[in-house]
Parts: sequence; structure tokens; C-alpha cells
Amino acid sequence: MTVTERRPAALPPDSAPEAAGSAATDVAPVTADGTVGVAPATGTGNGAVPPDGDEPATRPRAEPVPHGRRAGDSRSRPGGDPDHPARSDMDLVIVTGVSGGGRSTVARALENVGYYVVDNLPQALMLRMAELAYDAGGAARHTAMVLDVRSRAFSTDLTGAVRDLRIRGFHPRVVFVDADDEVLIRRFESVRRSHPLQGDGRLADGIAAERALLAASREQADVLIDTSHLNVNQLRARVEELFGAPDARRLRVTVLSFGFKYGLPPDADFVLDARFLPNPFWVPELREHTGKEAAVGRYVLGQPGAAAFVEAYARIIRSTAPGFEREGKRYLTVAVGCTGGKHRSVAISEALAARLRDSRLSAHASHRDLGRE
Repeated sequence: MTVTERRPAALPPDSAPEAAGSAATDVAPVTADGTVGVAPATGTGNGAVPPDGDEPATRPRAEPVPHGRRAGDSRSRPGGDPDHPARSDMDLVIVTGVSGGGRSTVARALENVGYYVVDNLPQALMLRMAELAYDAGGAARHTAMVLDVRSRAFSTDLTGAVRDLRIRGFHPRVVFVDADDEVLIRRFESVRRSHPLQGDGRLADGIAAERALLAASREQADVLIDTSHLNVNQLRARVEELFGAPDARRLRVTVLSFGFKYGLPPDADFVLDARFLPNPFWVPELREHTGKEAAVGRYVLGQPGAAAFVEAYARIIRSTAPGFEREGKRYLTVAVGCTGGKHRSVAISEALAARLRDSRLSAHASHRDLGRE
């Protein structure tokens, strides 16, 4: 894969789009087997993965340059309130590129790391959408807008749309997703679909027509991602690496206590059975208490085999977590059951979550049936 990054020069309000300069940096491609090599920006490529979502896709490699506030930028809300930062501080990403390049995979990866994603947005609405997201604040300050040539409202003047955003004080990053023609053809053929611009012609004709429409957009991209040699998981991982905070890319473990008499949790990835331990329900002084309380916790964890049980499953989760992360899984539910979900499962869940946190995993305990009896 080849990734080229371009950082357009800041445009003053009266500048024309042609005034923007560009600098490019090539990043070595990562092939499907994990090796690093040198790949040309254009040409033919091998190694494709059948598309996911509504378009064929594979995976990227890129390194965008973060956009900070421009010197002298005063476009903040009245009073300089830190809760209402300048538009230039808003994290705004524009995703475009060729059909079959992997835009839908990029969009899902951005959602995974906390972006509010607007798909198939007409370019005429980009400025209005940016203003709405800015006014909404909160999570909407991380917004990605995905442009698709298949939209009837698609315009080739992305340069002008980005210029308007910059004039209003926004600092958008433009991501262009590309792939070699031969790879795109194989991806479309693998799902037996025609190219949106193919018409009555050949698949290659549609690809060529789209490249002509998107030529200016490709030239002004801040991040150019060639997915020719990337599979879906590699593309997702690369986007998350580029745009996600470290915590957003980590596996998050929920240790969920439950009572078997109320049914299994349908979202459980692992199910642990704590009913081999003595039930505190039959201890009069503990019956009315729960596993979150120290006395019950000491009783449950003090039983033969309890500590080994917690440590064994902590070891299993620690050993599988890196693989889950590589495969794109972001949430893992470990269900711990006892009869009613009040004593043993609650105490074990609290202990297991604490043990996982000690191992530097993101983990918390939750109790589905506590208080249900």
C-alpha cells in the first residue's frame, strides 16, 4: 500500500483554492502477509479481499498531519469560553475516493474510534453540516463526512467546498481512498456488480470515468490511502491507528454477573459458572447482603478454588485480548453466573475485573440481576 499525505497551506479568506501548496510523503506499503515493501503510487496490485458493506474493500496505510489552530485564529464563540473552542479546533474529516476503494470500511473504522459519521453527504451541504456539528458540540466535534460519486448531488468542486470550510475557520482533513485499476476490477467482479459510472460500457470504462471526476480531489487530499495490498482488517486497523485515541483502539472488557435462573446473557462471549462455590444465601448473616460487600466477597473468594478460578480466567482473557484487538473486536463480555446473580457471581465478577485492570486491560464489572430477587 502506498500512502501519500498532503497538507494544504492555510488559505486566508480571500485566497483562491489554487493558492494552496502541497507537500507529499510516501509511506512504505504493508502487504497482506505483514511485510513492508515499496509500492508505486500507481500501477497494478495483487492481494485483494472481497468487499465488505455496500462496496468492495480492502485496507490502508497512512499518517495524517494533525491540524492545529492557525496563528491568529480568533473564530471562537463569544468570550473565549473553553467549552466552546474555535472552529479550527474541531476534528473534521472528509472521506472520498474511488468506488471499491474501501470508503465504507473507513467510515466504520472512524465510527469505532468515536467519530460521528455522515455517509453519502452532498458536497453542497458540507458547510452546513460542519456548522451543525460545531453548534451541537460534544461527540459531534469529531465528525467525518463521506462523499460518494454515486450521489446525485455529487460535485467535482471539492476544492471549492474545502476552501469555504477554511474561510469559515474549519480545518478539515481530506482522506482519499484509492486502489489500482486491476484490483478494483477484481473486487467488483468478486461481488458481480457493475461500476456506478459504467453505464453500457465496460467496468474499466466506469473506473476511468470516476478517476477523471475525482482527479482534483485526489490532488488536494491530506491523506492518500492506497488499499491495493490491504485487506479489510488491515484497513480498519490503519484508520483507527491514524484517527483514534489509544484508548479507543483498546479492547474493553465487561465482566457481567447474572443469575442462571433468569437466563443466559445473549451478548456473552465467555460464560463462567460460579455455582461450584458454596452459596452465601445459606449463611444467615450474609443472606441479605450482596457480592459487592466486603463480607460476602471475603467469604466467596476465601473458598477453596475461588482464587485459582479468577486467576485462570484472567490468564485466558489476557492471552486472547491481543488477538481480539487484531481482528477488530472492541468489546468483550465475560458473563459470570450463579443461581440468582446476587452473591457468588457478583463477588467473582468484581474480583475478575480488578485482576484484569491490574493487567492493564480496560475492564469493569456490571451486574445484570443484582436487586432483581
